[in-house]
Amino acid sequence: MKRYLTIGFLLATLPLMAQSSQPNWVNNPYTRVSNQTHLAAVGVGNSRTVAEQNALARLAATFGLDIHVDDQLIDTYLEVTQNGRTNWLQQTQLSSDITTAVRMNNLIGTEILEFWHDGRGNNYALAVMNKINAERTYSELIRINNEAITNLTNIPASERNSLSTLSRLQLAAVFADMNISYAAVLSVLGSPVQELRSGDDFRHEAEEIRRQIPIRITVQNDRDGNVYNAFNRTLTNLGFRTGGFNTRYVLNVEINLRLEERFSEPLNMQLTWATKNLRAELIDTATGQVLLAYHFNSTREARARESDAVSAVFRQAAEAIDKEYADILLEYLTRLFLM
Repeated sequence: MKRYLTIGFLLATLPLMAQSSQPNWVNNPYTRVSNQTHLAAVGVGNSRTVAEQNALARLAATFGLDIHVDDQLIDTYLEVTQNGRTNWLQQTQLSSDITTAVRMNNLIGTEILEFWHDGRGNNYALAVMNKINAERTYSELIRINNEAITNLTNIPASERNSLSTLSRLQLAAVFADMNISYAAVLSVLGSPVQELRSGDDFRHEAEEIRRQIPIRITVQNDRDGNVYNAFNRTLTNLGFRTGGFNTRYVLNVEINLRLEERFSEPLNMQLTWATKNLRAELIDTATGQVLLAYHFNSTREARARESDAVSAVFRQAAEAIDKEYADILLEYLTRLFLM
C-alpha cells in the first residue's frame, strides 16, 4: 500500500513540477535575449509545430498589416528575381533571402531559439530576430530593387507609348511595392529608410501611357455589335483608346457560328441549335507578332427561332469578354517583359 501511495503522490505532483520549472522567457521573451539586439515573441500551441508557427506569426505581427503583400504580386516578384530572365538582374547570394523576405510570416534573420512543454499539453516556442542581420539584408534588398526599377524605367523615347512600356512600368510597381514592405521592417528596427516611390506612382504613369495607345478592333461575323462592344468596353475601361487607322496594335476577332436544326420530341417542335467559336488575337503590326490570343467556345443554345438562338450565343460571348478579358490582358502585360 505504501508503494502505491508514493507513485500516486509523484503522479499528482508532476504538473506542479513542470509548472515550477517554467522558464522566464514564457512570460517575457526579453529575459532570454536583449531588446537592443533582437526582436522576440512567444507562441503557444497544442504541438511544437503550432507553437513555432504562432511564435513566428506574432513576431511578424510586430511589423503591422502594412507589410502584407498580395500572393500574385509575390509570385511575379519571385519569378523575376529567382529565374534570372533579365540581364540587369542576376542571381545574387540573397536569392534564398528574397524568397524568405516576401513571405512576411518568415522574416529574414528569424529563428526558433527555445522550446518548452509544460507537461499539460501546452507547448511554447520563442522566436527571435537578429536586428543587425535583418537590417543589413533588408537594406540590400531595397538597393537591389531600386536598381531593377532604374533599369525598368530607362525606356527609349521611341518605345514610350507601347505595351512593352506598360509591362515594364507594372513590373517596376511590383518592385516598388516590395520595397514598401521591406521599409516597414526597417522602420520597426529603427533603421533610417530613404524616401521610396510607391507602386501606385508607376501604375499612374502606366495609366497615362494607356491613353496614348490606340488599339483598333476588327470583328468578323459579329451580330448587332455584341462582340465588338464587349471588347471596346473592356479596352476603354482599362484606359486604352480604341479605333483609328494604321494603329500599331490591332485586336482581330474571328467568329465561327454553327447552326443545326433538330426536332425536339418532348416539345414536339423544331429547334435551332447554335454554337459559336471565337478567337481574338492582339497583334503588334510593327513586328507582325500575335501578342495575346483569346478563345471562347459557347455552349449550345436551342431556340424555336434561329435569331433567338444566335442572340443567345452572342450574349454568352459578350458576358465572357466582360467578365474575364480585362484580367487576362492585365496579367499578360505584367509578364510581357519577362517573355
